[in-house]
Amino acid sequence: QVPTNRPPSRKKLPDIVCSDMMDKFHRIVEEVKAVHAIGRPVLIGTRSIDKSTILAELLREQGLVVQVLNANEIEREAEIVSLAGLRGQITVATNMAGRGTDIKLEDDIRALGGMMVICTELHDAARIDRQLIGRCGRQGDPGTYRQYLALDDEILRNSYGLKAYERYKEQGKQGRFSNSMASLFRRAQRKVERKHFRDRMALMYHEKERTRIQREMGLD
Repeated sequence: QVPTNRPPSRKKLPDIVCSDMMDKFHRIVEEVKAVHAIGRPVLIGTRSIDKSTILAELLREQGLVVQVLNANEIEREAEIVSLAGLRGQITVATNMAGRGTDIKLEDDIRALGGMMVICTELHDAARIDRQLIGRCGRQGDPGTYRQYLALDDEILRNSYGLKAYERYKEQGKQGRFSNSMASLFRRAQRKVERKHFRDRMALMYHEKERTRIQREMGLD
């Protein structure tokens, strides 16, 4: 690991597990309203354009002004990112958007606790989640982040299969879940990462074999 330029002061808030996507989005809206009320900027990361649009509409229904950063707004990406750290700003983005651009904070925002990042769903690769989390607390700035999870998240289906996925969804409908189930999602993510790693290794092996055979045919 390479040490950061300045000691990080980013804080992780407890994970929250919800019954389904809409329950999760409504709970996110309530937290955004509370954080927005004290003036802190909020950045919300989603896995897809569709989900970023749904969440933005729910926030607007509460009278909040929201900037949406996804592939449909790519021309305004630099402008939206440059404004994301202003007082009271709410930005909903797909997790690939805005990477590589520093979000600058004003001094009064630092005093309030910096930017808050809300992660709405785990990706198949933890690296992408870390990149989203890294939008706050940069260069020693303060910041907080929280991971929201739901029992109909894609990561459970990608990892445990359709049968187990349907079982978890049913648990959500029956209210048989708790925040302690967050470890289930972390295990699912690690399982998917291992599968993708094996797939890449197999692809590399076959590519090496193809190159070897072509070379031998050329020599013949």
